[in-house]
Amino acid sequence: MIRSATIDDVNELLAIYAPYVEKTAITFEYTVPSFADFENRMKQTLLKFPYLVYQEDGNILGYAYASTYKDRAAYDWSCEVSIYVAEKARGKQIGTKLYDALEKELTGMGMKNFLACITYPNDASIAFHQKRGYEKVAHFTKIGYKFDKWHDMIWMQKRVEDKS
Repeated sequence: MIRSATIDDVNELLAIYAPYVEKTAITFEYTVPSFADFENRMKQTLLKFPYLVYQEDGNILGYAYASTYKDRAAYDWSCEVSIYVAEKARGKQIGTKLYDALEKELTGMGMKNFLACITYPNDASIAFHQKRGYEKVAHFTKIGYKFDKWHDMIWMQKRVEDKS
């Protein structure tokens, strides 16, 4: 089941996010955010954008949300999309289901551009986004430093065309 996230979900979402911080360069954070910091981020996101969770048998197995791309009025039709799936739940199409729901809500809000920021290389994420219609639009070299190594980052974009 996909539903909107609530503050009651923070502990489960942090448990999903922590391995990404501690074991990968998928996120450039060095330390897992505190409960209060994560809760505040979620509250700020929910003021403007959808924040969705995938729940099965009472357990949250993944989440996806949108956030502001740039804080200028001309960018109001563009947003950044992010997704995290629990290690034990990968390969079950949870990411696809979450993105389907997220993109539907964002389109309903009038969003025209979905942007994904991806540490490079990340073949699985790139393939996932390409399959969904995202195209690589930018590549920054050696932009983030984590685990004693420089990492590249790419931006992928999906443009939602007007139906008129």
